[in-house]
Amino acid sequence: MRALIAMSGGVDSSVAAKIMSDRGFECVGCMMKLFDGGEGNCERSCCSVDDAQDARSVAFSLGMPFYVFNFCDDFRHDVIDRFVSEYLRGRTPNPCIDCNSHLKFDRLLRRAVELGCEKIVTGHYARIEERDGKYILKKAANELKDQSYVLYRLTQEQLSHTVFPLGGMSKTETRKIAEDCGFVNAKKRDSQDICFVPNGKYAETVEALSGRVCPEGDFLDINGQVIGRHKGIIRYTVGQHKGLGGNFPDRMFVISVDPAANTVTLGTEDKLFSRELFAGDFNWISGEPPKGKIRCEAKVRYRHQQQPATAEPLPDGRVRIEFDAPQRAITPGQAAVLYDGEEVLGGGRIED
Repeated sequence: MRALIAMSGGVDSSVAAKIMSDRGFECVGCMMKLFDGGEGNCERSCCSVDDAQDARSVAFSLGMPFYVFNFCDDFRHDVIDRFVSEYLRGRTPNPCIDCNSHLKFDRLLRRAVELGCEKIVTGHYARIEERDGKYILKKAANELKDQSYVLYRLTQEQLSHTVFPLGGMSKTETRKIAEDCGFVNAKKRDSQDICFVPNGKYAETVEALSGRVCPEGDFLDINGQVIGRHKGIIRYTVGQHKGLGGNFPDRMFVISVDPAANTVTLGTEDKLFSRELFAGDFNWISGEPPKGKIRCEAKVRYRHQQQPATAEPLPDGRVRIEFDAPQRAITPGQAAVLYDGEEVLGGGRIED
């Protein structure tokens, strides 16, 4: 069987390639070129020249052919433009989810089929199982490395062609395999930044890519009274405390952002907690929603701990999620992902 290995130049995808080769697959290595030089700082991102050299070195050491696929236009349209648009709407998106959905498991999967590859392989820490004719997405065995949250948009068709070789491993085990194989990237640090915002300056990136300068506006209190001036809505996200400035009588946090009025509402931390959210653009891993309300656990951000909740599919395709206990800083634009223990049920984008 032939497998296309998505290689970033990092240790995880390199070890995934090694495991698949050891399993007897005919492996083809590849890297997605996502930048044309106009966005971000590619030297510190996941598609730098150094990363490509590392990926190619590992592929050649395993006797695999290696290709670089130019997906710059797709990445700009499906990830960067969406990221910019969401920030300008006062939301806080997760571009890694869009990259997985549109690039890795859609565009790249189609390229795999063109190359005669039955499977696409990545270094994600998650697991896939088949049960009663359905594919199940599960959390990684190592809770600390679990990446199932950013994979909730996978469909049954995509899951049937996907392999996550690292799902049952720890990072220590992964690095040990890389070191034993003599891979050049065995001790390479993990990437922490959004690839096209490597310096962490989100507002500057949004303004540069959109060609717009976001104007200053009013800070409001929860009663709608003006209490100060903000520096542009793209510089604020729900739950934020740092960078607000001003001499407020209380410790203040961002409660909401209103792009239409160009205002940012501030309040004390207790005003950040809520029990209910609505999620749109919802994907059920099974391919179909449940018939009624279900008990589950939910996460509202990548590092959020799963919390007991009730999820109710609505006639318009959205899902209403009510937590047993109030949750802090539920943020529009982020993803709400549902779990049944280790199994991912699905997820969607949190609405305003």
